[in-house]
Amino acid sequence: MPQDAPVIEAHHLTRYYGAQAVVQDVSFTLQAGETLVLLGPSGCGKTTLLRMLNRLIEPDAGTVTINGQDVRQQQPEQLRRGIGYVIQQVGLLPHYTVAENVAVVPQLLGHPAAQVAARTEELLRRLHLPPERYGRQYPHQLSGGQQQRVGLARALAADPPIILLDEPFGALDPITRASIRREFRELPELRRKTVVLVTHDVTEAFELADRILLLNAGQTQQLGTPHELLFRPANDFVRQFFEAERLGLQLRTLRLADVLTDELSSSQSNSINHYQSDTNTLPPSATIQAALELLSQPSATHGPPAPEPMVWVSAPGNRPDLAPRPLTYASLMTAFGRAVQQLSTV
Repeated sequence: MPQDAPVIEAHHLTRYYGAQAVVQDVSFTLQAGETLVLLGPSGCGKTTLLRMLNRLIEPDAGTVTINGQDVRQQQPEQLRRGIGYVIQQVGLLPHYTVAENVAVVPQLLGHPAAQVAARTEELLRRLHLPPERYGRQYPHQLSGGQQQRVGLARALAADPPIILLDEPFGALDPITRASIRREFRELPELRRKTVVLVTHDVTEAFELADRILLLNAGQTQQLGTPHELLFRPANDFVRQFFEAERLGLQLRTLRLADVLTDELSSSQSNSINHYQSDTNTLPPSATIQAALELLSQPSATHGPPAPEPMVWVSAPGNRPDLAPRPLTYASLMTAFGRAVQQLSTV
């Protein structure tokens, strides 16, 4: 199989419940290490589409191939050994301890006991569930957020190359949800896994996705990056779907390099500035939201206070001939507004 060949290919997937098509002629491909988010209103076919990938639901038409092989040529049980699966209800075994729940899949696959124990401990620590405290506890002794962490650890335990997640954070309160979402995004394992995630939460989709497949009534409305869906919507449905949260999404999607193109490429004296420090300097890849959050924090410099809140943006590629550029709230929002206007008229 060629190195750059897609890991997952879905071709013209269709599924009926009675006379109603809940998924209609949906196609996409997914590369290794890519995260695709299935997004859309309730009842649009997201979960049905996800479950066709691991044969929990069979399509009435269309095909799914994984690593070039039609999934119908594999027994479902064999197929699912290479696919981690996380659902909103978690589905932990109530009479197993936390450690036993995490270890159950690699044990069933015959992995060596020492390897299973080490992997279980590693994942629990990485997900902020130290095994000496939580390993012997049972699911009913955990909070909802802790149970969801255990469910994620279990899905990762056998190190599958593909992870499917169906509304994994949907039952959590907003604070816990945001915290686990951040932990999920930062997990080193996920950088080398192919992930398909179902959500109806727009912010969640934009934070986690490399690409988004937006569905409505079982049909693809647009497939693209968050930036493409936000600034180049394919139709009125796509445009209206993001309208209520448009400003927040723009702040989280646009990066300093997107709005400061002229400022970052122009030369400036590389003299020492006493207002600058490592704690108030951002890379060009930082989002506008990150810059606004830093601007709202008290200054951490040891020199004299700046005349107004200020952050610094390092030069692209850390070029020594270009000094970091100062950025105030006013200059940031002016550049942001200009960039949004330009992008919206493309």
